[in-house]
Amino acid sequence: MSDSDHGSAAWHVTPSAYAAAREAAHAMPAAPESRYLAMRDGCRIAIDVWRPEGATGPVPAILILTPYYRRFAVAEGSEADAIPNAGKFVRHLVPRGYAVVVVDVRGTGASFGTRDSFRSPKEREDSREIADWIVAQPWSDGRIGATGISYPGAASDFLASTGHPAVKAIAPLFAVWDTYADNYYPGGILLKQLAKSYDDLMVAMDHDRRDLLRNYVYYANPDLRGPHPVDEDADGSLLAAALREHLGNFRQPDFMGEFRFREEPLPYDPSFSSASFSPYSVSEGIRPDVAVLAVSGWMDGAGYANGAIARYLTLRGNKVHLLLGPWDHGARCNVSPWRREQASEFALLGALLRFFDHYLLGRDTGLEAEQPVHYFSLHAEEWRGAASWPPVESVQRLHLGEGTLDEAPGAAEQEKIRADFAWGSGSGTRYERIAGINSTTYYADWPQREAQLPGWSSAPLARDMELTGHGLADLWLSADTPDAALFVYLSEVEADGTVRYVTEGLLRALHRKESPAPAQYRTTWPFRSFRREDAAPLVPGQVERIRIPLLPISWVFRAGSRIRLSIAGMDADHCVQVPHGRPPELRLLRGGDRGSALELPLRPAR
Repeated sequence: MSDSDHGSAAWHVTPSAYAAAREAAHAMPAAPESRYLAMRDGCRIAIDVWRPEGATGPVPAILILTPYYRRFAVAEGSEADAIPNAGKFVRHLVPRGYAVVVVDVRGTGASFGTRDSFRSPKEREDSREIADWIVAQPWSDGRIGATGISYPGAASDFLASTGHPAVKAIAPLFAVWDTYADNYYPGGILLKQLAKSYDDLMVAMDHDRRDLLRNYVYYANPDLRGPHPVDEDADGSLLAAALREHLGNFRQPDFMGEFRFREEPLPYDPSFSSASFSPYSVSEGIRPDVAVLAVSGWMDGAGYANGAIARYLTLRGNKVHLLLGPWDHGARCNVSPWRREQASEFALLGALLRFFDHYLLGRDTGLEAEQPVHYFSLHAEEWRGAASWPPVESVQRLHLGEGTLDEAPGAAEQEKIRADFAWGSGSGTRYERIAGINSTTYYADWPQREAQLPGWSSAPLARDMELTGHGLADLWLSADTPDAALFVYLSEVEADGTVRYVTEGLLRALHRKESPAPAQYRTTWPFRSFRREDAAPLVPGQVERIRIPLLPISWVFRAGSRIRLSIAGMDADHCVQVPHGRPPELRLLRGGDRGSALELPLRPAR
């Protein structure tokens, strides 16, 4: 099956139909105009400006702020893609009447400066100054949009948060709302492998280590020759000087290790915490006239889909559109087990173009008539529209029994679970792509891995049931240690015994306390502050109620299948041990007034 929108009834006009009808009246320039812009502190930032050839008047600009090279130098005569990151946006938008401005953020590419942070607040101020420069150009019509995948996507949030009056529309694609919970510390548990793998990538790029960069499939072409100098740097001496400054850039494992608690300031800088590099913390600066297109996928890392949904829920005073597909990070793959092709066939660029046409060019796109939420339901293999999130409000509660998930609780009992610190979810998971590791097949060995875990299964379903939204593991348990990591997995066991991974949730018990979601961080799942003052060790042997939200999904369980819940105390392939070297023994309560249960937003499938 395909993730294409062809024939879909979820839209009045599908993104692919819109793209097919939209004229491309302009030509691409052979090369961009390239230059340095000096920032307020003198730091020189490298920018490329791609303008539509033949445009007779001013045009809107789309800004892409990236740490992954605005453009590569390539070997003479090579056909290698010099803009592998921003290229799809440049080549689609420029012929349709947009100028696209691609920027090396400070401390990366050909830009000068030293990076002091992941998504540094200094970059936010740079984006404001770059926007000032854009609107002062004779080719600019005074309107700016911003987009990009992952880091550049969050940069579009930061640009809008400056309140710059020219910014009218942003499309953060596969981008976090909270770098702590959506990215590096899901459930308060550090993703150790992500920090290391991402650091390896950024050292390869920031230090121009082409020998290392070729380890990444995105940059494996030997004709890529490092960051492209700007036009004024004919001999490359400025680029060399910029690269020397990059040698002092922060290192990701060291940096992320500083932020064990969300929003706790650094001991040497009371103004800097995990909030400083998370869009939610400055979201109040986004003016209500800024339109937003939030996009993510069901297998998009450790919480990027949560980021897109929180963005949609928080900015409810804006014109916000939410798109959730069967994708990994960046929609490089259609992750559906029932896919026809690995590559996504969805017209994401058509959806993006329609959004910018509507809010920047003021064209009659019909976008106002569409539902604000669109999502792809796996196993049904179809797109659906919704007026709000979550689309499914009914919740079914399944109670843990003796290896079963039952509609009613049984007698009160206990079950022992010993954490296995050697168990891991493998290498073909939701976590590899966000670390720059190429992944094409997801959870292929899940039946063997899941079989090693304690689990509970429902009776066979009488009919097809659609799960859309956030499930919730409502657990009553105690531990023999003062802390524990809890991993819960949801699977479908088909009638023939095939076991398929559906989604998961994770939480460090230290962070079990729930609190109301703040205005700048709306959720429909239990919110945790992950702050030091809300953290509390477990009292060994004392029973606690711990509710763990599952990552969002839309999945149709087939008639005859069983719903299965599994629990682990470690994912050795991705996470740190909790606590170190002391595998907890859990006592899980079943039945009675304090029985553990699984809550799922289920409804009969169409």
